Amino acid sequence: MKIRVLHCIETISSGGVEKVRLTLIRGLDKEKFEHKIVCTWEGGAIANDLKEEGVELIPIGAFKHPFHYFKHKQVLKIIKTFNPHIIHGAIFEGMSMAAISGFIGGVPIRILEETSDPLMRTNRAILIQKMFLMISDIIIGVSPSVVKYLAERAKLSKKKIVEIYNGVDQPIFSTIQTIKELRRNLGLKEGDIIIGSVGRMFNEVKRFTDILDAIKVINNASIKILIVGDGPDRTLISDYAMKIGLASQFISVGFQNNTSDYYRLMDIFCIASAHEGFGLVAVEAMMHKLPVIATEVGGLKDIVVDGITGFLVPSRSPQSIANNIAALIQNPELRLRFGEAGYLRASENYSAARYCEQIENLYYTLLDQKGIVPNTFSN
Repeated sequence: MKIRVLHCIETISSGGVEKVRLTLIRGLDKEKFEHKIVCTWEGGAIANDLKEEGVELIPIGAFKHPFHYFKHKQVLKIIKTFNPHIIHGAIFEGMSMAAISGFIGGVPIRILEETSDPLMRTNRAILIQKMFLMISDIIIGVSPSVVKYLAERAKLSKKKIVEIYNGVDQPIFSTIQTIKELRRNLGLKEGDIIIGSVGRMFNEVKRFTDILDAIKVINNASIKILIVGDGPDRTLISDYAMKIGLASQFISVGFQNNTSDYYRLMDIFCIASAHEGFGLVAVEAMMHKLPVIATEVGGLKDIVVDGITGFLVPSRSPQSIANNIAALIQNPELRLRFGEAGYLRASENYSAARYCEQIENLYYTLLDQKGIVPNTFSN
């Protein structure tokens, strides 16, 4: 008697999309919903957490292109056996699966979700996305900037666009003693100023080296740079820190399933992305009452209120980052004020409970429109 939802995403590793899927699956009533996830690859802590929630993960390998016949054939087999009422796809590969396989497989509700900052998307990709939406029910935009792109640049049907912000759980805090031990283990000293960032180490997008360049400009040995995350460019970023003389100030701890303890070590949070559909880690930092310095791109410019919860800076501008880090270092009261305002904004607008409620309401609305009554479902 459950609503069966087949989620389609690309890789399940350490990214924001899979984090949000985990939040959703934990937040929806297990007595009402059953979930499976089809993906291109899975591994790591988030994958393990999803399995612990009872979710089957089905990796099918990478798509060569959106219309990859053999990959869609695999998805269709999954649809046939699982018989989902809803197929919900995020990222381009996931939208491809949800639209094409969902349509051919006769899934009643087909939902697309635009989670990226798609400003660099080609005209061909925009045309393909339009085709996807023609055979789907709705597309979710995760931020006002993404919704604006979908309506104005991609010129998708406004009737099929819905805005639902991602959601973040309230932090679970460890004891003060645990945090003290972590500080000691990382070699942090009294008086150190911790500039933190969290994310997948893919430097072309996340621009961690811009943060390093900003710290180099400030030239203050008491500043430490703490980066939480893993990815293909972790060695490159560490090597860059050494190259510019910041090796003794740079701390890279890799992927951490519990990031909350690391946020608690930070004095200032910085995210320097070249583009960002939403910016989940900025919200996480705000939930930890941190002032946030963020690039004025994509969803970040919607999350961070300049001069209220932090500072917005141009992308690829280490000098601007440096100026604002220096301003916050010199003004602890401003850091505190930004942190409190950020926490209030994040709690009111970006909570996990609000996100799960909106997605659940969307599911039920679409089911009702199709005349599908949940309590008449058969297994």
